[in-house]
Amino acid sequence: QVQLVESGGGSVQAGGSLRLSCAASGFTSSSIFMGWFRQAPGKEREGVAAIYTGLGIRYYADSVKGRYTISQDNAKNTVYLQMNSLKPEDTAMYYCAAARFPLGGYWSSALRYDYWGQGTQVTVSS
Repeated sequence: QVQLVESGGGSVQAGGSLRLSCAASGFTSSSIFMGWFRQAPGKEREGVAAIYTGLGIRYYADSVKGRYTISQDNAKNTVYLQMNSLKPEDTAMYYCAAARFPLGGYWSSALRYDYWGQGTQVTVSS
C-alpha cells in the first residue's frame, strides 16, 4: 500500500525559509515520479516542482524557479522541497504526490498523479 506523508510546514515571515519532506512507502520501484503541489483557498491546485528519482530530473514552475529546490534521499525514500525567499503569495496547503509513470512535460498536471499525501500548511506573513 502506497503512502505519502508530508511534514515541515509552518508559519514564517516573508523572506524566510522552510523545508518540506515527503516520506514515501509501499513503492516496488526505486524510480518514482514525485511532485509537490500547492493549493490556496479559492484557487486551483498548482504544481510547483517535481522530480524523477530514477534520473534526478527536476521540474519547476516559473513562480518558484530560483527560490525552491526539490531533492531526494533515496536511502530514506524521501523527497524534499526547500523553499527560500518565501513570499506571502506562497501561502497554501502543500501536497506531495506520486505518479506510477514518469510524466515529463505533464508533471504539473495534478490529474496525472496516482497517490497523494494529506498536505501540510505553509503560511507566509508580510
